[in-house]
Amino acid sequence: MSFNIDAVVSDMASAIKDVTGSHWNKVKGTADQFLQNRKESLALIAELRITGELSEEKFKSRLQDEKLIAEAQLNALAVISKAIAQKAANAAIEVLEKAAKTALGSIL
Repeated sequence: MSFNIDAVVSDMASAIKDVTGSHWNKVKGTADQFLQNRKESLALIAELRITGELSEEKFKSRLQDEKLIAEAQLNALAVISKAIAQKAANAAIEVLEKAAKTALGSIL
């Protein structure tokens, strides 16, 4: 399976939408902006892991950094609670992690 960052970003947005539920309309702009602004970085992290240039440990560390960045941006919205922001950030990064692992598994 190949890695398609556009599909992954779309799936990440869907994961955030699922978690934020009725707040999605208020969160959508910020979430979309975050994902578009971080798209190149997210793609690079995934590609480095898929090609083996990034160890699992470093990959997890980079994903944790991305979670914290996502959470900070989502927390900036007063309309959602910190717990929802954490869940939304976790859901989005889990999508990226799974996509990279799937792509990695298909080349091994």
